[in-house]
Amino acid sequence: MNLEPILTAIHDWSVSDAIRQSEYAFPALESIHVFAITTVVGFISIVDLRLLGVPAHTRNVKSLLGQLLPVVWGAFALAAVSGGLMFASNATGYAKNFDFQAKMLLMLLAFCNMVVFHFMGQRRIAEWVAVGPTPAIAKFSGGLSLLLWIGVVGFGRWIGFTLAPF
Repeated sequence: MNLEPILTAIHDWSVSDAIRQSEYAFPALESIHVFAITTVVGFISIVDLRLLGVPAHTRNVKSLLGQLLPVVWGAFALAAVSGGLMFASNATGYAKNFDFQAKMLLMLLAFCNMVVFHFMGQRRIAEWVAVGPTPAIAKFSGGLSLLLWIGVVGFGRWIGFTLAPF
C-alpha cells in the first residue's frame, strides 16, 4: 500500500503549513506533548509498579485504576492531538523515520497489553485484591507495560535527534 499520497495530503493541510511557518507553534506543541506523555507514563507507571507488587502506598490496584485512568485518558488525548499536529507538520518525514515507527509500534503493543489485561485480569480484580499477592499474569502485564512505555519515551525522545522538525 502506497501511503505517500496520504502523507503528502496531510503535509499540505493548512494547519500543517501554519505549524511550519510559525516560530512558536512546533515548540509549543512539543511542550504540550511532553507534559501530556509524562503524565500518561507517570500515572501508568504507578499502576504498573503496584501490579508488580511495589507497595508504595495502601491503595489497592482497583482503587488506583479508578482514580488514575480518567486522568491518563485525558492526558493521552492531549498527547495524541499535540503529537498528531506535530506529525502533520512533516508527515512524510515522520512516517519514514525508524524511531517514529518504533514508537508507534510500542504504543500499539502497550495498547494490546492493556486490552488483554482489562479483559483477562481486571475482570477478576476484586478476587485477587482481596486474596493477597498479585497474580503472575497481572505482574507480567504490569512489567510489560512498564517496559513498553519506557521504550515509547525513549524512541520518542530519539526522534528529536534523528529528524529535523520540517
